[in-house]
Amino acid sequence: MKRTLHIKIISLVIVSSLFFSCQSNPNKTNQTEKVVENQKENTWNAEEQELIALVEKLLFAVGNSDFQTLESIVSNKANLASAIIRDGVSKNSVISISDYFESQKKGERSPFYEPVKEYKIHINKGQIAFVWADATLHKYGVSKTNNIDNFTLIKEDGEWKFINVSYTNTTLPEELQKFDIAIFAKSYAQVWCSQRPKFVSYFFAEDGVLQINDGIPAEGTEAITNVAKSFMETFPDMVVSMDSLATKNDKTKFHWTLTGTNNGPDGTGNKVRINGFEEWTINEEGLIQESKGYFDEKEYKRQLEFGTDN
Repeated sequence: MKRTLHIKIISLVIVSSLFFSCQSNPNKTNQTEKVVENQKENTWNAEEQELIALVEKLLFAVGNSDFQTLESIVSNKANLASAIIRDGVSKNSVISISDYFESQKKGERSPFYEPVKEYKIHINKGQIAFVWADATLHKYGVSKTNNIDNFTLIKEDGEWKFINVSYTNTTLPEELQKFDIAIFAKSYAQVWCSQRPKFVSYFFAEDGVLQINDGIPAEGTEAITNVAKSFMETFPDMVVSMDSLATKNDKTKFHWTLTGTNNGPDGTGNKVRINGFEEWTINEEGLIQESKGYFDEKEYKRQLEFGTDN
């Protein structure tokens, strides 16, 4: 199972096929169960929105190999399984969540980004929920597989937890495996939140260069990893979000916002929120050959010492 937690529990697939084929009786005025199928209407209620946010939190954590977050939202009794479909043949596997986590922690992993295109949600009596998600898994901006993810959640002490997670994984045809600079940028922002500095360097060519303001350029994988590590150590809760993206000629500007708390070694404990951008040159392999980053260093240092104004 490569780079993904998306697993398919066989019994869940049978259950899912049953409940998603059923429709609620429209004559009932007090419905306690509902199947949400029309994504375009965007009529999710508060509980459905909570479930969507939790699924996206899980996919974000899986893509970043963030096992601490995963262990906080997945029951330790959960089952994980996958159906990897290649040339019409399915290779199935089932494993407990605890065994999966242990096996993945030992291996060499790399990041992925998996946005969901469509959801279907079924909530039973407000206590058990089934979420179906049609997603595309991307690696470094290139769409690779279609994943149909199925999640079963149960409410424990007022909070939803995953008790089964499953997926089918089907390779996309070559003509659909295209590089998308916007997806690349969103994936890049995601790995800056990972506390895995090496993940950032994976987005650069082996001889790639990252320069921040007027600092000494970091050349090569190890140097770029060390730059990312310094920020991640300074802000253990660091979040980098993509604000906008603009491409002109052979340059792409990736505008970002960094938020975090300076709780690293010798940290002040102050919160920081700073904006900036990187200007990229992308090579023929779809990786960053050169990045020149800019942010207001004076304001950054002020916030480290005194915190943000809000």
